[in-house]
Formats: sequence, C-alpha cells, structure tokens
Amino acid sequence: MYTDTERCVRAVRSKDARFDGWFFTAVLTTRIYCRPSCPVVPPKVENMTFYPSAAACQQAGFRACKRCRPDTSPGSPEWNARADSVARAMRLIGDGVVDREGVPGLAARLGYSARQIERQLLAELGAGPLALARAQRAQTARLLIETTELPMADVAFAAGFSSVRTFNDTVREVFALAPGELRTRAARSVRSPATPGVIALRLPYRAPLNPSNLFGHLAATAVPGVEEWRDGAYRRTLTLPYGHGIVALTPHPDHIACRLLLTDPRDLTRAISRCRWLLDLDADPVAVDDQLRADPLLAPLIDKAPGRRVPRTVDGAEFAVRAVLGQQVSTAAARTHAARLVTTHGIPVDDPEGGLTHLFPTPEALACLDPEQLALPRSRRTTLTTLVGALADGSLRLGTDSDWEKARAELIALPGFGPWTVEVIAMRALGDPDAFLPTDLGIRRAAQELGLPSTPAALTARAAAWRPWRAYAVQYLWTVDDHPINHLPV
Repeated sequence: MYTDTERCVRAVRSKDARFDGWFFTAVLTTRIYCRPSCPVVPPKVENMTFYPSAAACQQAGFRACKRCRPDTSPGSPEWNARADSVARAMRLIGDGVVDREGVPGLAARLGYSARQIERQLLAELGAGPLALARAQRAQTARLLIETTELPMADVAFAAGFSSVRTFNDTVREVFALAPGELRTRAARSVRSPATPGVIALRLPYRAPLNPSNLFGHLAATAVPGVEEWRDGAYRRTLTLPYGHGIVALTPHPDHIACRLLLTDPRDLTRAISRCRWLLDLDADPVAVDDQLRADPLLAPLIDKAPGRRVPRTVDGAEFAVRAVLGQQVSTAAARTHAARLVTTHGIPVDDPEGGLTHLFPTPEALACLDPEQLALPRSRRTTLTTLVGALADGSLRLGTDSDWEKARAELIALPGFGPWTVEVIAMRALGDPDAFLPTDLGIRRAAQELGLPSTPAALTARAAAWRPWRAYAVQYLWTVDDHPINHLPV
C-alpha cells in the first residue's frame, strides 16, 4: 500500500487507525516517522514519504515519533493472510528467530538461501532480516525499560542485543532518548506500582474486536492445569525457548491487557508474538466483514456482532494433539482427555495465583507414552501416537513457518486424519484465514437454519464467494448455535 501515495495521504489526513501497521509516514523536515493515526497536525504532502516497515524508516535515518509511538502499532494483516516466503519470514522474525538462530537459521527454516531471503524482504519491505530484527529488538527493549526494573545491561541482553553499547546506540537512534531517559519518562506516567517480576503491557488491535467468541472459545475449551478463566482474564502457561511463562489476557474496549510472568526475560519477544497470534490481533476486521457481508445470509450475523477473530493457539503441535483428542467427542470429553495427558506427561510449574499447574507436554514427552493407557478407541490411539511420532522426529512441523498446503498434505497422509481434523488444524494452528469446515456439525446446523446449502459439497461451492476469509465465516456460523464458545464466562 505504501506505494499508493494518494491513498496514504488520505489515510494520514483522516487519522485512520485502521491503517496503522500497513505503512509508516516519514516526515522529511523533522526526520520523524509516525503511524497514520498520529494525533499531530499532518505535514504538507511534499514533506511526506511512505515506508512499508518501521525498519525501513530507521534504515533511512528517521526516528520514532514520541507522540504516536509507531513501534506499538498492530502488525500488518498482510503477513497473516499469506503463506509465501516473505509472509512466513515476517512471522518467524516476529517470533524472534533471527535473534536466536541468525539469518542462516531463518533461511534454513524457509528452505531458501540467506541471499534469496534478503533480496525478497528488501524488495517488499525496504529492509533486510537483520534490520527488521533490529527494529523489533528496539521495541522489546523499550517495553522492558518502561515496564520492569531490570538493570539496563540485563535489558540489553534480554532484548537480543549483543552488547550494551549496541543497545544504547540503537535506543538513542530509534527513540532519540537514552535508555535512562525512557525509564524516567515512563515512571512519571505510571499510576500504580508494578507487580515485581510481572511485565504488564497493552496489545493493540484494529477495531472492532468482538471478545465473545474469541475468549469464549478459549475459556470453553481450556485444558485444566494449562488454561483457565479467572477474574475476567484468560490465563495459560507458555513453553518458550529459554524457559516458560504464565500469561493473563484481559479484553478492553481499545486494547488487550497482557500480564506476563517469565522465567527468562529473553522470551519476551516470543511471548508477545504468541499472544498476538493466539488472539488474531493483526487482522483487519473491516476488510473481512465487508466481504462476508456481501452474502445476504451472512450479513445479519455480521451486523449483530462484527469484528470476530479466529481463536488460534500458542503452539501448533499442542493444538494438533488436542484436535485428535477432540475427534467425535464433546468439548468436555476432549478437555478430560487432554487433562490426563497433562497430569501424566506435562512439566509442573509454580503459579503465584494458583490454578495453573503444568506446561502442556511436548511431542518428545508424549513420544514415550503407553497407548494402552489412553482411554481412547484403538484407532484413535494409533492416530495420536503416529502424530506425536511425526512431530517428535521433525518430519511434521506445524508452526508459523509452515507452508499451508504442504502441511495439509502431510496431515491427510497420517492415519485417522480426515478433512475436519486437517482443516481445524489449518485454521487454528497454521493460521490459514481461508480454512473451512463444511463437515462440522455446528456449521451444518447453522447452514440449515440460515437457508444455506447443508451438504458439504454444496456449502463449499457457496462459500467460494467468502474466500479468502472462510475461517472468519466459520466463526460467524458457529454463533447460530447457543454454545458456550460464543459467550464470555460469567
């Protein structure tokens, strides 16, 4: 979008927050870059130039605006709506892969050479993987500076910087303030003391957001010991690269409040990325709803409660295991089966608030389970053990870097995997916005009640007009049934 100057200028003049994260406005006279919704008086058109990423702005010598804080914009929805190499690279960079594994590690995950990835990112985002990771490190550093009392040296290494000097230079260059000045400014605006060890922050999103199906689904399917709904917040444990964490996510009218307790602050970038992915916070609900509303049978559902998101997962392998456990059983039964696996094979954790007791077991931990101890039909035991074996040996990878169609083909080749299981994994674990469940019982009931075709083939043909947002159409169709997944718990 950043190449369409006229459209960008209109967005800046109208201060349209919907376009925050789509592009950034750099002002040639002040050498500052802003989000489109910046509250200051818009500059003259001849003084504006537009970039596709904060990293490109920083690379061109611009610093972040202190008023609108463009580093806190939602991510571009484009990267979650595509499965090409650039989109997959952006999701991996958001997960901190470059900081942990370097550019060669990023390229290896995508199956390209480092030079190819560099060229593709430069062409589309105006910055290479190192510059994009540097911009993200600066954002992580600012969060740690402003929300914790960690010494600056610890902040530097936790944010992914290789030295304190590089950390200091980057923060000054990007924010035009020294790290100590950022902390002083933040301290003046804090109204209540922070809980020791807890990182509290706001997760922005594009309005509207309907929390009912999003948090209702997560709460209704929560695995005891791993997830819970408490005091208006969804809480769960997280398995992270350097340790583990506990997160509490609370919906508010203009943001999601996020409280993180991490055993290692180096996991902050990954934890934030996983939470945003879980809640589908980088979506553009206006674009999605406008297309689905064109179908007269869907329009009343959308007008009643717009802004529905697709509830995803923090770990693709975990969700695949849970999807198998949920085959042809009720939600309550699926939770019971998962809770037994957690108790037997999960790693215990300490929760200061109580309630959460374990991390969900990894595929490696489940690879040694005795199938005879599973209270499942024999065919489903085979399905589960085959899946776990493929995940544990790396022959099947389900994550943000997965190629959606390749993953589908690998899943359908496993015993016991039918279209419903494959598509629900594609929708919630892989994040494919066009995943569709025409054989789902709730979808077929909704189709019959709304007057849509009720057979899977006919419904799939009708749903062609909903592409590429059929996963969001599923969320609206599920609301026809009065099911707990559609309501926030009391």
